[in-house]
Amino acid sequence: MKKTALSILVLSVLLISFSLIDHKPVLYIIGDSTVKNSDGSGKNGQWGWGTVIDAQFDTNKISVRNHAIGGRSSRTFITDGRWDKILETLTKGDYILMQCGHNDSIPLDDTALARGTIKGVGNDSTEIYNPIRKMKEMIHSYGWYMRKFVNEAKAKGAIPVICSPIPRDNRKDGKYNRSEYGIWAKQVAEETGTYFIDLQELIALEYEKMDTTKVNSFFPADKTHTNKEGALINAEQVVKGIRDLKKCKLKNYLL
Repeated sequence: MKKTALSILVLSVLLISFSLIDHKPVLYIIGDSTVKNSDGSGKNGQWGWGTVIDAQFDTNKISVRNHAIGGRSSRTFITDGRWDKILETLTKGDYILMQCGHNDSIPLDDTALARGTIKGVGNDSTEIYNPIRKMKEMIHSYGWYMRKFVNEAKAKGAIPVICSPIPRDNRKDGKYNRSEYGIWAKQVAEETGTYFIDLQELIALEYEKMDTTKVNSFFPADKTHTNKEGALINAEQVVKGIRDLKKCKLKNYLL
């Protein structure tokens, strides 16, 4: 009887050891339609960079799961329950690549979308009645929600990487507009000691090397969403940003 119990114990330890050795980390990607369009396949000629970036990784060594979805702000990615779903499977050694901001400037409580967040990175909050969810809701700043992603990821032993939002097709005097959300994303990264990719700056610099007509061709329907060619260029800049991150082992999984 004792011998059987010992055998079971040894087997259990071996199984746990093998599962730890064989664990393949996961790269979770979160964000809005500039990262992944709602149907994930380039609806209306629009593609998000997260839809094409898996080709840049050795997927034999890391799984890439793009959970980004159109129309979400940092706030509604949480209130929709999408973040909690990731937390259910997020584990030590996984990575979270996040880009939010394009939908955070929308009003807090309009009857059409109600996605917005308070501007900035402060701890101020306000209570509203959400006409879509039909309930009271406490709204926080963009920075507050981004810190929530970061802190809860770190609590799981995962490694978060913040990206500033991609630039819109908005050129003036040869320069592309840099959004204030890029500044706030960087501030959150600095405050929390989190890896940061200034994706907005990297892409804007690439666009500024091209003529306006070429860049315009990346935006088939509006000034926010790129086509597949634009998404591939943006994904290349994400990869460049990852390679430049000191001490971040995510680069080890790149091809």
